Amino acid sequence: MKEQSGPPAPVPSPVRDGSTPRGVGRQLFTLGRDPLPPMKRPRWLARLPHALVCYVAVFFGSMTSVQIQDDYDVHDPSVVVLSLFTGFSIVAAMFRPVAAWWLGLVTAGFIAWTVHGSTGPEQTWPWTPIGPFAFAPLVLLVALRVPPRVTAAVIGVSVAYTGAAEALFKPQHSQTTVISTLLVLGFAGLLGYALRATRLARSQLVAQETLTEEERARRTLLEERSRIARELHDVVAHHMSVISIQAQVAPYLVENPSEELKENLAGIRENALEALTELRRVLGVLRSEQPDEPAGPHHPQPTLAELDGLVDNVRGAGLEVTTAVAGVRRALTPGVELTAYRIVQEALSNCLRHAPGSRVEVGIAYGPRELHLCVANSAPTRQAPPSPGAGHGLLGMRERAGMLGGELAAGPRPDGGYEVSAVLPMDPPGGSSYETKKDV
Repeated sequence: MKEQSGPPAPVPSPVRDGSTPRGVGRQLFTLGRDPLPPMKRPRWLARLPHALVCYVAVFFGSMTSVQIQDDYDVHDPSVVVLSLFTGFSIVAAMFRPVAAWWLGLVTAGFIAWTVHGSTGPEQTWPWTPIGPFAFAPLVLLVALRVPPRVTAAVIGVSVAYTGAAEALFKPQHSQTTVISTLLVLGFAGLLGYALRATRLARSQLVAQETLTEEERARRTLLEERSRIARELHDVVAHHMSVISIQAQVAPYLVENPSEELKENLAGIRENALEALTELRRVLGVLRSEQPDEPAGPHHPQPTLAELDGLVDNVRGAGLEVTTAVAGVRRALTPGVELTAYRIVQEALSNCLRHAPGSRVEVGIAYGPRELHLCVANSAPTRQAPPSPGAGHGLLGMRERAGMLGGELAAGPRPDGGYEVSAVLPMDPPGGSSYETKKDV
């Protein structure tokens, strides 16, 4: 099976991923677009975070305007503009978090300059009482998208701005806001880091589960192909053995055979034995080492003539199975017989595994050029037990049908049951089971 491999995943540069001071500086001054990660949820629920952020933006924008006018007694028209910028920076952080953080920091500076002359004793500066809390959503939304070191730099720059403003321009008797700002922004940064780490861990887990499932399906398909190769090896080996024996016996069936005939028959037998030896040497590694396994060299491959025994075994396991055969029943090529038997066998196994207590109908129709198979079950009457590792039986059935140039379809029925149907050509491409083996 040819595996398709895409381009190798890019390795993140230390300059861009925030693992070096240069990388932190690069991300700290980027204005690139970085929207909130999409969520695999219903569309209305995926929009909920955006609606919540907009509500927070409106709330903190209005509260900023109220506090500047009521607590600091500033009624300048610029207050409305600063309040709008406060809310707008929070909304913009959903799409350009670092640029919105800079916008919020500059807006906070203008607010501090606006209320500087009106700040009285026991009032906070450069932040208003609501200021650190209005700025915290910006830090949270930044922390959701950038590495931890960049988040720490964002908090550090914000606290450094607060300390520098207080050291240089702090009004007399006003309250310091360095500690409270550090606590509020630090909590927002830690919360964003935790949410980001959880999201990354969940996405990595989903990716790993996807890879594991793909690898399990690939391994199951390869194992099924190996089993098919073992069975086809037995079929071809049988025919080559028959050719060898017939070539050996043929001279005794002819009265006074010529030397040329003897030589030609001896050559046929020698070539058949040599081909059989090569076949066993090449495919012998695929044979089972367990002598009691169905693929063992002393066990003939099953055919549709043994279908009744298979159905009786399934009935003994607790399923109600009925069979129907249409058309003139006749012997088919070994490859078609084996493939048809295995498809029915796997379909019945799936009924036992996934539909306990159901009624199963097995139909076989012999057409002029095609063999039609159908295995359908009704809805199960009780809960199916968990079946770890199951779910890849259809791969093997499709593989077998495809090797013969046939088709297989499977899907649920309207009554809650399941149906597997296949169409196999009576004369596969190549005209013999030996040609079919080449597809393995």
